Amino acid sequence: MEIQMPLPILDRELVSALEGACSRVRTRATDRLASAHDASHYLLVPLAVTDVEDAEEVAAVVAAARARGVCVAFRSGGTSLSGQAGTGGVLVDTRRNFRRIDVLDKGRRVRAQPGATVRAVNARLSRHGRKLGPDPASEIACTIGGVVANNSSGMSCGTHANAYATLESAILVLPSGTVIDTGAPDAAELLETREPAIHAGLERLRDRVRRDPDSVAKLRRLHAIKNTMGYGLNSFLDFTRPIDILEHLVVGSEGTLAFVAEVTFRTVPVKAHLATVLLTFTSLADATAALPSLVAAGFATIELMDAASLLVAQQDPEATAELTTLAVDGHAALLVELQEDSAEALEDAAERAAMVFARLPLVAPAALTRDPATRDRLWHIRKGLFTAVAGARPPGTTALLEDIAVPVQRLNETCTRLIALFDRYGYEGSVIFGHAKDGNIHFLINERFDDPEKLTRYESFTEDMVDLVITQGGTLKAEHGTGRIMAPYVARQYGAELHEVMWEIKRLLDPGMVLNPGVLLTDDPHSHTKNLKTAPAVESEVDRCVECGYCEPVCPSRDLTLTPRERIVLRRELQRARDRGDDELARALEKEYGYDAIETCAVDGMCQSACPVLINTGDLVRRLRAENQNTVTRAGWKAAAHRWDLVSTVGGKALSVADAVPTVVAHVASKVARSVLGADAVPLYTADLPPGGSRRKVFAEADAVAVYFSSCTTTMFGPVGKDGVAESFLRLCERARIALRTPDDLPSLCCGTPWKSKGLTQGYAVMKDRVVNSLLLATAGGRLPVVCDASSCTEGLHVLLDAAGQLGIRVIDAVAFVDEFVLPRLPAGDRIASVTLHPTCSSTHLGVNPSLSRVAAAAAESVVVPEDWGCCAFAGDRGMLHPELTATATAREAAQVVAAGSVAHASLNRTCELGMTRATGHDYRHILQVLDDTLRTT
Repeated sequence: MEIQMPLPILDRELVSALEGACSRVRTRATDRLASAHDASHYLLVPLAVTDVEDAEEVAAVVAAARARGVCVAFRSGGTSLSGQAGTGGVLVDTRRNFRRIDVLDKGRRVRAQPGATVRAVNARLSRHGRKLGPDPASEIACTIGGVVANNSSGMSCGTHANAYATLESAILVLPSGTVIDTGAPDAAELLETREPAIHAGLERLRDRVRRDPDSVAKLRRLHAIKNTMGYGLNSFLDFTRPIDILEHLVVGSEGTLAFVAEVTFRTVPVKAHLATVLLTFTSLADATAALPSLVAAGFATIELMDAASLLVAQQDPEATAELTTLAVDGHAALLVELQEDSAEALEDAAERAAMVFARLPLVAPAALTRDPATRDRLWHIRKGLFTAVAGARPPGTTALLEDIAVPVQRLNETCTRLIALFDRYGYEGSVIFGHAKDGNIHFLINERFDDPEKLTRYESFTEDMVDLVITQGGTLKAEHGTGRIMAPYVARQYGAELHEVMWEIKRLLDPGMVLNPGVLLTDDPHSHTKNLKTAPAVESEVDRCVECGYCEPVCPSRDLTLTPRERIVLRRELQRARDRGDDELARALEKEYGYDAIETCAVDGMCQSACPVLINTGDLVRRLRAENQNTVTRAGWKAAAHRWDLVSTVGGKALSVADAVPTVVAHVASKVARSVLGADAVPLYTADLPPGGSRRKVFAEADAVAVYFSSCTTTMFGPVGKDGVAESFLRLCERARIALRTPDDLPSLCCGTPWKSKGLTQGYAVMKDRVVNSLLLATAGGRLPVVCDASSCTEGLHVLLDAAGQLGIRVIDAVAFVDEFVLPRLPAGDRIASVTLHPTCSSTHLGVNPSLSRVAAAAAESVVVPEDWGCCAFAGDRGMLHPELTATATAREAAQVVAAGSVAHASLNRTCELGMTRATGHDYRHILQVLDDTLRTT
């Protein structure tokens, strides 16, 4: 057994060479340990992490590492499960600078860089009715680099539309430093001229494979089903030119042959007419026996879930009533979906499917649903199954997800014997699920790698599992890649001849064995049990984390400091350091954690929206902030909660004073204060901040139908123009003849978010009590709804009332209120040409983004939502405390905003409007202000 131990010592000469090769080299303990973690159960700590900007820098980094005898690995999404994205050498991070996406030929092709996620690419393609062929369940976080490196497939693409089948061309950086665009007209000649040994070697290996009938037959058989074991030697059969063979050998090579700097895919059409149903059977045998008839019926996807999977799925908040009421006892289910080009075709297919269902031994009658909400719930359950099971694992264990493929007719026997292996080795709670249509199943086991006896058990289980799959004519890796976990078994899968061909390929392209050694091929029969990762329990808020990385693309601090996954794994690394008595490392991690993890977290909760096990890393950060607050700060904010009318008014007056004096004076004064009291305590004044607003008005109209809770941000920050959102909202309601009232003490109330986000629990408790008592009175005990005009405050009131047990008081965001009650009563206005919207993290959590779009459509002919929109990270005062956080969080969205060239720019939260104004140079207003303007002259 080999468990990763202390932080490797820095090689200063290597670091110096890397600094001369690329734009940024990170060597702090925090950077190296955070980057060491991915979704796999392996942990190798890099000597350095490099952020490269282009293909030339990649070549320079590889050359520098090779000169020092150090290996290199490439990382983007880090969702790989088999241990192919980690290294003890130099880790090349492509997340920051390799995200470009270019849609070509009206979506028929797409060119993308390795750091772009599958979801982001598909979002660009959706307007053209196209998508990528590979459709992995991890699309939210997995990247194009990983799709190519692992020859990704997924739930419906099978082998006909996987990465290998849909690849058109790629820009490759070879270990020698040669950069080749395989799509260039002279690519073949360039390879022969610049890399004659590689060109000749590929011709020689091609002929060697083709001359051996046994090799040809074995490759045809193994690639007739999903197969990501070893190199894609089928490229020697499918292509003749060395450039084409090289291009396709790189697919599935897991970063061991070349760096893929860019790739062009042929896309597939999106079939917009869908119908889905979960078919339940009394046994796994019945479910697998139904596969031939379901395949013949034309189902695009057929997803298997065994009994253990169903038990886990029942705990999902999205579970349907049919699923939650099922008394699972050896049952199995198939999630099936029809995908057609037209409503007529779907109707015909559904009729044929109904006849098939009638002949199946189903637990209950099945009916296909076309309802998007129901379909989304079913797919949410399936896509989150791995992380849901892994998240519920026993403390201290590590979740291992394997995937295999067998001929479909052997699926039942394989599953039955696999379950017998679980029982033999005592793997309780193990689950089987996967892509039954392709004979491709995933199974998950939980294991303790800090126990030698358990590790021996795992090794024995793996040996028996390998024998089982091979005797069933299957492949040991269907779509997750060989990685470190199956590298020792490549020879057993392919035989000595083809295994040697693979080694020849590796030696031919990477003679120095620089790129990812030990991944995909190895001479060490025990390498799969080395560098194993443990998961010590650290905090209740985040112990469920399986390090999948789904949270990372939506995190506003991902390009500045840390992601939610990295915040969590560093807590685990800190605990490991303490456990082994490494006080120096523990102190370094604690010191760096303060700014990287705590100060620059927006606590926006977007991570929870992407997390399959619903972890909100902000909960951890808020608790840590609470622990770090001193007595004076707690007392000051508690006092502020008692006198919020005065405090908020003074805050607004202070901004007005600052606005009246030369900007440099206020800016310098704030910088001096920050240097004394700390950057996380004093906001930085900048010229883009507005003067203060006005005190909130208290009123009570006769026959009020709602209670208006105007945000205190309107007191602190003045509006763009003369009037703000409060005036616009009231005018809109007046036009619609909707009467409102406010709480009698509105100016002294706040949603509590400033206290909660800073971990100031005493002040929050004071404000919570004040708000609850006030709203109970104003709403007549909950009879009237509460309407708030800032999305973050709307969400804050939801949280506050929930914590107080007052869910009977309904809180509605003003935009949703206008959409539902006001718009139908308004006359048509003089719409402006276009508006660009910035949805917020709060509006996303609240589910009011559709209302935002509808209200915007009432105000503008064209409504634009940037594809790269995300949390702006202004987060109340966070954008003033740490402007660099908002700058990085908004950079990509801001570029799209400028390119859109809209007449107006709007959001639904005042501080977010400030953040986007700063980022884009365009004045952002509340969308209700924009709508109000269109009605002023009517």
